[in-house]
Amino acid sequence: MTNFVEELRWRGLLHDIMPDTEDYLLKNKTAGYIGFDPTADSLHIGSLVQIFILKHFQNAGHNPIALIGGATGMVGDPSGKSAERNLLDEATLAKNIAGVRENLERFLDFDATAENKAELVNNYDWMKDISLIDFVRDTGKHITVNYMMAKDSVKKRLSSESSEGMSFTEFTYQLFQGYDFYHLYQEKNCKLQMGGSDQWGNITTGTELIRRKAQGKAYAITVPLVTKADGTKFGKTEGGNVWLNADRTSPYKFYQYWLNSSDEDAENFIKKFTFLDKQTIETLISEHSENPHLRLLQKKLGEEVTILTHGKEAYENALKASNILFGKSTASDLKSLDEQTFLDVFDGVPQATVTTADIEEGLDMIGALAAKTNFLNSNGEARRALKENAISVNKEKVKEDFTITKEDLIANKFVLLQRGKKTYYLLKVTD
Repeated sequence: MTNFVEELRWRGLLHDIMPDTEDYLLKNKTAGYIGFDPTADSLHIGSLVQIFILKHFQNAGHNPIALIGGATGMVGDPSGKSAERNLLDEATLAKNIAGVRENLERFLDFDATAENKAELVNNYDWMKDISLIDFVRDTGKHITVNYMMAKDSVKKRLSSESSEGMSFTEFTYQLFQGYDFYHLYQEKNCKLQMGGSDQWGNITTGTELIRRKAQGKAYAITVPLVTKADGTKFGKTEGGNVWLNADRTSPYKFYQYWLNSSDEDAENFIKKFTFLDKQTIETLISEHSENPHLRLLQKKLGEEVTILTHGKEAYENALKASNILFGKSTASDLKSLDEQTFLDVFDGVPQATVTTADIEEGLDMIGALAAKTNFLNSNGEARRALKENAISVNKEKVKEDFTITKEDLIANKFVLLQRGKKTYYLLKVTD
C-alpha cells in the first residue's frame, strides 16, 4: 500500500484529518466511503474531487465505497445550505441513482475479481426497513441534542442571520449520515469516511456513534472545497453546471471549461483533477511559466480530465472542434462534428434560415450572404466581399459563381459562412 494521506497532502486535497488516521491507513488495508447525493441523473464537476479521492484511495490499495444517498436524498443535507432542499420522489431517485452509478463506473474499478474492488451501496437499502421507533430507540439515544446543536452546519441555520430556520427533517440528517457510517462499519468493516470540508460535522457524528454504539474506532478525512482564484464559483458557467454526462454538457464544452482556466487555477486544478505524478506536474508548471502564452497547463489539464470523463475519442473530437475556430481546419473536419458539438462551437454566431428547396435548387452566394439572409447589408457589399476573396463556405474560399447544394450541408442542416478570419454566419436549413 502507498501513503494515501501524503498523496492528498501534496495535491492540496487534505483539509481536516482525525488523529491517527494516516498511521492506521499505512498499517491496515481498509474500506473507506464517500456519499453522493442523487439530486440529478448526473453528477457535475463539483463532485469530481470526491470521485478522485476514492480513486486515489483505491490506487493506494484500499477498498473504496461510493454511497448513494437514496434515503438521505429524501431528507436533504443542511451543510452549506441556506434553505431546505426540495425532496425527491422514489421514481426520480431511482432514475438519478442509475445516472450517478454510470458516472462513477467511468472512474472506479468495480470489477468483482479485483483485490480492492470498488463497491456501490445505496443507504435506502438498509434505511427502508428501520421504523422510526427503532431508529429513535437504538440510534437516537446515543447522540445528545447538545452534541448535534454544536455542529457548525446546525448553528448557521439556527443563527439570527438565517431567515429560513431549520426543519426537524434536516436536523435529523446528521443522525442519518452517522448511522450510514455505523452500518458500513458493522457490515463492510469500513473504518473511514471522507468528504468535503463542510461534511466534517456529519462525519464526526458517525465516528462518535461508532464509538458509543459499537465501542469501535473509526477515522475521518475531509478535503477543501474547490474555489477559483477570481472568487467565482468552481464548476459553474453562464449556462449553469458543468455536468459529467455528455447529453447535459457536451465533451467540447467540458473540455473548453478546463481550457479556459486561468494560469493560477490550472496550476491548482492539474494537481486535483489528474493522476499525473508529482514530477510530471512540476515539470509542466515549470515549462508553462517559461511560455505561458502556449497554455501548456490548460491543454494538458483539459486533455487528462476529458479523457478520464468521456474517453479518448470524445477528447479528440473536442480538440478538433476547438481548432475549428482557431486553427487550420477543413470542410471534412466540420462535417465530422455531430450536431450538438457543432452548435456548441458556434454558439452565439448570427443565424438565418433557408429552405430545403433553396438548397436543392442551389443557393447562390449573393442570396446566402445578403438577399435571403441579411448577413451583409446589401447585394453590392456581398459582391465586393466575394471579389476581395474574403468569403469562405465551410472553411473553403469561394467566388461569386459558387452555389451551395446539399453536398455542403453539415449534420444535414447547416452551412458555415465566414468573412475574413473571425466573422462567422450560420445557415440553418428548414423544411
